[in-house]
Order: sequence, then structure tokens, then C-alpha cells
Amino acid sequence: MITIGSFDNITIDDLNAIVLNNEKIEIKEDSLKHVENSFDFLYEFIKDKVIYGINTGFGPMAQYKIGKNEQINLQYNLIRSHSAGAGEKLDEPDVKSAMLIRLCTILKGYSGIHSSTILLLKELINKDVYPYIPQHGGVGASGDLVQLSHMALVLIGEGLVTYQGKLRPTKEVFEELELNPIQVKIREGLSLLNGTSVMTGIAAINILKSRKLLNWSICASALINEIVSSFDDYFSEELNRVKQHRGQNYIADELIKILKSSKLISRRDDYFYNNNDNQNEEILINRKVQEHYSLRCIPQVLGPIYDTIFYACEVIEKELNSVSDNPIIDYKKGSVYHGGNFHGDYIAMEMDKLKLAIAKMSMLSERHLAFLCNSKLNELLPPFVNLGKLGYNLGMQGLQFTATSTVAENQMLSNPMYIHSIPTNNDNQDIVSMGTNAALITKTVIDNAYQVQAIEMIALIQAVDYLKIAGNLSDCTKKIYHELREIVPVFIEDTPKYEEIRKVCDYLSENDIKII
Repeated sequence: MITIGSFDNITIDDLNAIVLNNEKIEIKEDSLKHVENSFDFLYEFIKDKVIYGINTGFGPMAQYKIGKNEQINLQYNLIRSHSAGAGEKLDEPDVKSAMLIRLCTILKGYSGIHSSTILLLKELINKDVYPYIPQHGGVGASGDLVQLSHMALVLIGEGLVTYQGKLRPTKEVFEELELNPIQVKIREGLSLLNGTSVMTGIAAINILKSRKLLNWSICASALINEIVSSFDDYFSEELNRVKQHRGQNYIADELIKILKSSKLISRRDDYFYNNNDNQNEEILINRKVQEHYSLRCIPQVLGPIYDTIFYACEVIEKELNSVSDNPIIDYKKGSVYHGGNFHGDYIAMEMDKLKLAIAKMSMLSERHLAFLCNSKLNELLPPFVNLGKLGYNLGMQGLQFTATSTVAENQMLSNPMYIHSIPTNNDNQDIVSMGTNAALITKTVIDNAYQVQAIEMIALIQAVDYLKIAGNLSDCTKKIYHELREIVPVFIEDTPKYEEIRKVCDYLSENDIKII
């Protein structure tokens, strides 16, 4: 059980525990009182004042005054009219993450809405009831208006939910679970819609998946360097510490830890520094002096990716603990403040950076795969890591096509959304973030990268078996090798591989070596 309060911040790891590991949540009693104080203040404050979205219209129609007898229906009109999304529905973890973040936002007590909203959101999260939210609709300023409308639609007892794997009418599920819709009192519609919770929810899951994927990339990079018996100075503290980047030094340190117990990594001293026979300078050196960049530049390539994930995590944590509502109700100051905290530029920027980083990670995996498949490059393995009869069997040929195609898609998708603002809402929203689109595209890039990583892993374990070096691997890579061999037995004959790719993807996404 994780207890959440108005004055507490949750971490990305708390979100991981609640959303992905199904920890239940509880709300601190004093936090509900804080929310009720905000509600009580606003209820009195609006009686003789003009407050946006309570007694006015919305967006460019804010100049229209709304009479008292229409103000409650106005909130329902907003929710229903904006439940206009399209496309495939969001995945359940993304929806649950968005629900948790919306709960945290309104729990801060700056929204002026009734506490029944918080209590119902808590019940839906704990009971794994997920609002049907289509992917398409939000432009990321005024927040995730369309996507959050679908969440709000469920909170008023309408729309659809996914419960126990089935899409069902909300009313039916609420009756089954004895849940009651929220009561719209003042501005529940506007407060639920105005915010960055959906884009932040998707972004948070993207961060969690990216951290795990990076760890797998580090392990794969260690293993391919074992396969070619690379020199240890590529990862040495002495080489990498003269570059002052946190990420580069972190990656180098991780590689040192992984490879410490390996019997395959070479020492440069043994080959080049302790041999004084330099008289005949025309003798061909029979050992590579340096490996290809994709093998020896791992700290320099993965280092910026680590830094990008690390910083994006900081930004996402700040956003999920922020108030992205408008206007802001401050009962302690005794006033209401209008502005644009719903704007999603922070999320859009970080997701664009993240998808660029993950696309590059998938490129590294593809380069490793290409190296393993090309016997003229590696000079160790048969073409396409083919353990069968050359010419008759095809080895990794088909898998390499899939990896190449998927990386090409990632390269195309890594173009930024952040700069693709299109004015909308009669030009009231004249510069928008497209943060939700950025987060969704990043999600696709990450999922693609897992597929490429899975194919690289299959090639790596095939190479280990061809070279018969499993017993000399490091403790870490040996463990991974044996676990992957449980999923993909060594293959000589040609068989369909699509199921094995999926199973390795599942293994990578469900397991981790070490959390960053």
C-alpha cells in the first residue's frame, strides 16, 4: 500500500509500483481536508466574480457569461462535447498512469473541486477499472483536453471502461462494483480536462521502459565485446574519466562491472605493449589494434542516451507532481489565478529528445547485428551466424531484414513533434505543444527498439554457441545467455522465428538487470 498526500511527491519508481506492479493506494485524511478547504473557498469566492470556466464559456467563448442555473450543466457539456477522440485505445498501463497523475494533481488542493473525484479515481485505480481513452485528439495545450474528457466521461458514469480485459459500459461496471459517479458541484469538468496528465502518464511509462532497455543494451554491448575478445581499455576508468560526462562514465563503470568476471576480454599490454620486436615494420599485425566504433565506443554512444533518460526522468517527475490546472485556486492566498499551466511543452521536448536517443540505441543494436552477420567484418563467424550448411540454411538472414526495417522506421519517427504546432480553437490555442503525440510516437519508437534488441540477442547467443565460449562468459552475460536459451534453443535448421522474437521481447520487457 502506498499512501499519497497533498504535500507529498511521488517518484517514477512509486508510479512503477502502482501502475506496473499493482500496488494499491490510499489517500491521507488531512489531504482530503485540504481539498475540501479549496472547494469551500471557491464555492464562496465565485458568487460575485467572473471566473473562467465556471461562470463563463470556454476558450474563445470565454466572453460569454453563463447564468447560475446553467453552470452545472456547462461542466457536463464540456465533458461530453470533448469526448471526441479517435483511433486505437491507449494501453492500460498508460491509462492507469494518467489516472494516478490526475489524482495527484487535484490532490494538491489547487483545483477547487469536490473530494468525491479523488475518492472515485482511487477506487478505479485500485480496482483496475480503466477508462476507454482513444489515442488521437489532444494537441497538448489546454492539456490533454480530448483524452482527459474520456476519463472524465467515466467519472460521471458514462462512456466505456476496460475491466478484467473486456470493454464494457461504465454504468454496468459501476453497478457491479457498487461505485457511484462523481457529483459535479462547481468546475469538475474543466479541472479534469485541463492538464497534462495523459501525456505525462505515457511519458512516465516511456521512461520506465527506456531505463530497462538501456540496461539490456549495455549487457548486449558487453556480450558482443566478449565474443570478439575486445581490449579492456575501451571501458577503462583511465580512458573514460578524461571525458567529464556523467553518462559516459556510468556506462563505462557498468561495463567494467559486467566484464570483471569474463575470461574473454583481452589486455592490450599482452599484445602490443610487452612485445619489443619492432624491427620489421612491414609485418602485418595479426590482431586488430582497435575494434569497430560500434564495439569500442559503447560509453560514448550510450552515455548521452543515459543522460537523456536521466534528465527526462527528472522533468517527468516534476510534471507528475505539478498542478497543470487552470485557473489555479489558492484558498490560502484567497484568490484565483489564470494562466497556462496546462501547456505540455516540457513533456513534448523531453519525449522528442527521448525518442531520438532510443532511435540511436536501436541503431547501435542494428550495427551489432550487422557486424555479427557479416563474416567479412567479424572474421569469426559464418555468414548470418548460420550454424547450418552454408547456402542451404539461411541462419539470421530473415531476422536481419526485420531489424533493418524497424530501425528505418525509428529513424523516420525520431523527427520532432515539438515544433509542429498548429493553431486551433479559433486561434485561441495559437501555439501548442503536441506533447501527447510526442509521447505516443516515442512509445512506438521504444517498442520498436525492444524488437531490434530481441533480434540482436538471438544473434549473440547463436554466436556464443558457434564459438563454444559460453563457459568463459562473465557471470552476468552467462546468466542472460542461459535464460535466453530457455526461450530460443540453439537452431541449425531453418524455422519460423516470429514467435521467438516476441518471446524474447517479452523477456526483455518483463525482466531487468539493474535499474538506473
